[in-house]
Amino acid sequence: MSSSRPTEKKGAPIEIDHLSKHFGKFEAVKDANLDIKAGEFLTFLGPSGSGKTTTLMMVAGFLIPTYGDIRVSGNSIVTIPAHRRNIGMMFQHYALFPHMSVSNNIAFPLEMRRTSKEKIKERVAWALDLVRLTEFKNRRPNQLSGGQQQRVALARAIVFEPTLLLLDEPLGALDAKLRENMQIELKSLHSQLGTTVLYVTHDQAEALTLSDRICVFNEGRIIQVGTPDDLYNLPENRFVADFIGETNFLTGEVVSREEKGCTIQLDEAISAKCFFRDTFAHPEKWATYSLRPEKILLGESAKHVDNTYEGIVKEFLYLGEFTKYRIELSNSIELNVKATNRKGRKLLAKGETTAVGWEKEEMLLVESEVPSDSYN
Repeated sequence: MSSSRPTEKKGAPIEIDHLSKHFGKFEAVKDANLDIKAGEFLTFLGPSGSGKTTTLMMVAGFLIPTYGDIRVSGNSIVTIPAHRRNIGMMFQHYALFPHMSVSNNIAFPLEMRRTSKEKIKERVAWALDLVRLTEFKNRRPNQLSGGQQQRVALARAIVFEPTLLLLDEPLGALDAKLRENMQIELKSLHSQLGTTVLYVTHDQAEALTLSDRICVFNEGRIIQVGTPDDLYNLPENRFVADFIGETNFLTGEVVSREEKGCTIQLDEAISAKCFFRDTFAHPEKWATYSLRPEKILLGESAKHVDNTYEGIVKEFLYLGEFTKYRIELSNSIELNVKATNRKGRKLLAKGETTAVGWEKEEMLLVESEVPSDSYN
C-alpha cells in the first residue's frame, strides 16, 4: 500500500479497567484489565467463546459493560453511544452497500459526519490511493474480488482518520494465500497510519504475524499479555503454551534439585534435566514442561546436549521446508519433532532408530500441580 501524503501518528491509548460482561448468569468477560499503548497493534486471541469478541464489542459501544470502565486517552467512553465514539470498525462480513460505487462506499462515513464535499473528495482519494484501488473507484462491490472488497471495507473504516480501529476476524472469509497477502498489507497500513488497532482472531499464526502484543483470552479471562516472542517462548501457563504454536508436554516427578534446575522422572526408565524460570514458582514435587518440536535435535547433534535418548521413528510427514516426525522414546513417551530440511540432512524412515535430544533450557515449566494421570 502507498499513500499520497505522510500521515502523523494519531493513535490513542486505551485502558480497560475491571471490565466484566454478564448475560444472565453467564459471565462472558470476567474482570479484564489491560493497558493498550497509543499506536499499538494489539490482538485479542483465544478460542470461540473466550470473551475476546465480547470485549471488542464493549469497546465499540455495541454492548454495555456489566461492571468496569473503558477509557480512551484518559476519558471514559462507556456512556457514549457507538456512533459518537469516532472508532473505525471492520468485520469479517464487510457489509458494503451493493448499489453504491467503491468511492461512495468509502465516502459514506464522512457523509454521516456532514463533512464538506471538497473534504470528502480529498479524503476518499487519499484512502483509495492508500489501499491501491484508485482505478476501481467507479466499480460496485460485486465487480470486485474478495481481497478488493476487503480493502474497500478497510478504506471505509479509516477514511475519517479514527484514533482507534477495531477489526473482528476481518480476514476470515479469504483463502489462505490472500489472507497472507492481506496480513502484509495490514502491517504496512498500520505502520503508515499509526492508528491504535484492536484485532480479534482465533488464528494463532495470524496473531503472531501481525501483532505488537497479543492478549490471550480463555473462559472470559485474560490469561497472558505479551509480545509474540514472549508468548511463544515464555508462556506463563499450560493453556498459552498449548494454544500458541505446537508443543510437547512432559510431566514428571521431581527427583533431584540443582541450583538452577531439577531432574524429573518421566516414567520408570526416562528422566530429564530441566531449567528453572526466574518468573515461575519452582516445582516442589510434580512439574509439567513445554518443549517445542523445533527445539529437539536428531542424529549426531542430539548426542552432545543435556538430555539425550534413543528413539524410534513412528511416523513422518515431509512438508517441504521441514519434516515433522513422531518419535517414540518409550512406551509412554512420544514426541513431535520438526527438523529443517537442510542440504545434506538425511531423511529418517519409519521404524528407524535415531538419537534424540535437547538442552535443558529449552524446557519451559508451565504447570507444577499434581496431574491425575502422572507417572507414579
